[in-house]
Amino acid sequence: MSKGKIMTKRTTKTLILALAFAGTVLAANFTLKKFGFVSVGFGLTAPAGVFFAGLGFTLRDLLHEQGGRKWVLVAIAVGAVLSWWIDPVFALASATAFTVAELVDYSIYVPLKKKSWLGAVTVSNIGGLTVDSVLFLYMAFGSLAFIEGQLLGKAYMTLAFVIPLWIYKRVRSR
Repeated sequence: MSKGKIMTKRTTKTLILALAFAGTVLAANFTLKKFGFVSVGFGLTAPAGVFFAGLGFTLRDLLHEQGGRKWVLVAIAVGAVLSWWIDPVFALASATAFTVAELVDYSIYVPLKKKSWLGAVTVSNIGGLTVDSVLFLYMAFGSLAFIEGQLLGKAYMTLAFVIPLWIYKRVRSR
């Protein structure tokens, strides 16, 4: 395969991941605006966008691997700009929360990925989703009343994607 085809394939994968990640920002804000709050189990509720936001953390790590930090920040900005038409408060809160969480995630993920990719994804997602949840809830609602549900919903999504990725990496390495 020629160098040009490899670069084009890599750029295409990066663009797809960036659009998917930006889409999670948009989808999280859309579902929150449309459905409000939802049950996440164990008697807890969270903003309806919690599941898309949780998916976003794993997509963000994949985008880091594929395209780097600049692509992640651009994807956050694109998702926030598109979310502006849904709700400016949610757009600003999610852009701020995702960006700060990105910095936390990045500071955890990069040093750990050399030792264990799965460990890096898991630990950085926990750090990122915690920061994101606190900032988003406070900025969007002025309250942390739904923090437990927010953390649980995002943890579900992290596990739903980390486990299959772990299985894929194990099978592929054999």
